[in-house]
Amino acid sequence: MESNHIHYNYEKSIERIDKILDTSDNAYEERKDIPKRDKLTHTNGFYVNPSALFVDIRDSSSLSSEYRRPKIAKLYRAYISEVVAIINGNTTCVEINIVGDGVSGIFNTKTTFDINTLFHTAFSISSLVDILNCKLQKKDIRPITVGIGISDGRALMIKAGYSGSGISDIVWMGDVVNEASKLADYGNKTYMDHEIMVSKKIYDDLNDHNQNLLEFNYNRNCYHGNVVNVAMNEWYKENCE
Repeated sequence: MESNHIHYNYEKSIERIDKILDTSDNAYEERKDIPKRDKLTHTNGFYVNPSALFVDIRDSSSLSSEYRRPKIAKLYRAYISEVVAIINGNTTCVEINIVGDGVSGIFNTKTTFDINTLFHTAFSISSLVDILNCKLQKKDIRPITVGIGISDGRALMIKAGYSGSGISDIVWMGDVVNEASKLADYGNKTYMDHEIMVSKKIYDDLNDHNQNLLEFNYNRNCYHGNVVNVAMNEWYKENCE
C-alpha cells in the first residue's frame, strides 16, 4: 500500500474507531464461497472456508549479509516472480501476498479435486526451486532452501486500512492462515523435516496417489514430503545434473 500523506486528525481518528467498534456482529456474514473484493467495506466481513499456501526461504537473513545488493535483488526477484506465476496459474487462487521473502496464496477450494490441484501447485514450486538453484549456481550464488505449508479451514475476510484514504488491503484472519504459515516454517527446518508440510485436513482430501507421496511427521503433527513436478524434474535432470 503506497502512502499518500493525508494529514492525521485525531478527532477524525476517534470517529473512525467508534464506527468500527460499533459495527453490528451481523455485518460479518457466513459464506460458502469467497466473495469478490468489491463486496467488502471497512465495516463488514465474511467468514469463509479457504485453503492457504505459504512459501518461505530458510535462513534468508544470511543471504542478505553474504551477497551484495544487485545480486540479492536478482535472486529475490527471480524467486518471487516465478513462485507468484505458479500460484497465479491455479484457477482457485483468489489472493496472493508477498511479505519479504514469503509468498502466500488464498484459494477457493470447493472440492477434493481443487485440493489435489493445490498440492500440484505446491510441488511445482518445489521443482521450481530446484531449477532456480541450478541457475543460481551458474551465477556463483549458493542454493536456497524453502519451506512450503498448506492448510485448509475457516477464515475471516476483512478490508483493513485507512477508510477514505484509498489505502486498504484484504486481511485474512483465522486458523487456516496461521497453520499454513507455521507449516511453511517447519518445512526443511531440520534434517527430519521435508520441504512440503500439509495439514491433516488437506491430507485427508488428497487422492490415494498423492497421499502415498507423503508420510506423517510425528514431531510436527502433520504430513510431509519431498515431492516434485515430473516434467519440471525431467528438465532439471537433463540440464543440471
